[in-house]
Amino acid sequence: MNSANTALLLIDFQRDFCAPGGYADQCAGIEWVRPIIPYAQRALEAARQHGMRIIHTRENYAPDLSDCPATKLRCSERAGARYGSEGPMGRIMIRGEYGNDIIDELAPQPGETVLDKSSYGAFLTTPLDQILKENGITHLALAGVTADVCVHTTLREAADRGYVCYYLKDAISAFDPAVRTACENLVVQEGSVWGVLTEVQDFVSALTENHIEGTHP
Repeated sequence: MNSANTALLLIDFQRDFCAPGGYADQCAGIEWVRPIIPYAQRALEAARQHGMRIIHTRENYAPDLSDCPATKLRCSERAGARYGSEGPMGRIMIRGEYGNDIIDELAPQPGETVLDKSSYGAFLTTPLDQILKENGITHLALAGVTADVCVHTTLREAADRGYVCYYLKDAISAFDPAVRTACENLVVQEGSVWGVLTEVQDFVSALTENHIEGTHP
């Protein structure tokens, strides 16, 4: 792994997904996400130490929900926490609300990119692809939530654009453990079609040893 052409992409580590009272907590609790945060912290620390480009994303929508499709509103309501409804950290999934910001443990530092997206994937509604290309990034290390929605959507968008992706499985989770495992298994199907299935420790080691262990594409 070359830190000059690899970016760490931290997907939606927001209070709405990771803290008490947020969207995820109202839908399924947060026991599924809290264990991965120390792993994401370790990946972030290593990326900073090696001068990697770091990109954070936040899923969010305008206060009037004009950029949120009705299908998403219906799905979120069925899940247990309608987008835009009031919660203990402000309106759920709304841009600018306290609950929509990134958790303190993974708070961005000056110089790190923060992208707001009104989509599950990180490419569709942001300049992510342009930023990566302008900075010579060809490889992405992915961590975040949720595995089956925003992470896998972004992973597939990236693969379609030709990026080599490292899926840091101990820093990625989903509400359902079976779904999390299925998402990991999907990465390595058809000759590892979506990228490299690996762990944070391998990522950290790769930054100093210029290689990465795991299942390669």
